[in-house]
Amino acid sequence: MATWQGAAHIGTQLDSIAGQTHPDWSLIVSDDGSTDGTRDIVERFAANRPAGQVRLLDGPCAGATRNFLSLLDHVPPGALAAFCDQDDQWLPHKMARAVAALQGRDGPAHYAARTIITDAELRPLAPSRRFLRPLRFRNALVQACMAGNTSVFNSHAVALLQHASQHAVRAKVISHDWWAYQVSAGYGATLIHDPEPGLLYRQHSRSEVGRNDTLPALTARLRKLMAGQFGGWLHANHASLSPLDLSPDSRASLDQMARMLNGNGPQAMMALRRGGFYRQTRSGTAALALSALTGALRG
Repeated sequence: MATWQGAAHIGTQLDSIAGQTHPDWSLIVSDDGSTDGTRDIVERFAANRPAGQVRLLDGPCAGATRNFLSLLDHVPPGALAAFCDQDDQWLPHKMARAVAALQGRDGPAHYAARTIITDAELRPLAPSRRFLRPLRFRNALVQACMAGNTSVFNSHAVALLQHASQHAVRAKVISHDWWAYQVSAGYGATLIHDPEPGLLYRQHSRSEVGRNDTLPALTARLRKLMAGQFGGWLHANHASLSPLDLSPDSRASLDQMARMLNGNGPQAMMALRRGGFYRQTRSGTAALALSALTGALRG
């Protein structure tokens, strides 16, 4: 769990972790210099748990993504790992379903689930979207679909993320969960998206990312896409993935991504088609194609 100024909501999240039907867990909290009592709440929670089950660390104080990336270094060898936001509420079955889905998988596996979007008081508003198109590298390169607050990784996937995290830090990737989807997909991990919601996803004025399924949110994201901001994110992601020893198919997709990001309009469109890049909706893929054609992806 990466924390910063989370005192208003973190108690609810901690209680929901303690209430999991899967009892075998430990919690590592990395705090980025909170001054609002967040650390005190975590310390009180830790004092009421078995010794060593909850650890509080000093974070790098360089933003949420950098904080989450730093936490990967502290996952014990052989353990599963779950990202955890400070302001959600896990449903009691959240961890048990993830562990069951990952159990017995050969090689790396990455689990995520839908959420129930709520207001600031955890009153339900809507379920998050279901993704109907395949989850694979060609999608991961241009869209974040495996929500970080629901993501759980088996030990093989954790090892891949730990190996790759130094490159993500150097490239200054914008989103740890998008990057994790790209790394796991790029290495051919089993990707599982559970249609059963795993948590209450609280929306409030200080949410780090927030929901993306409303018309204002979609309009804002389209504006970022056409203004070049999205292209800048893609360039950073590409830089983080380039040093990795990916499969030949993933390497070919990454090469087409480079052509899409650096070519002029027609060249970018050709690379998009040859790379087979897609978002989960036709409108999203069309917006991606328009940004490529107009040169907006060049950052």
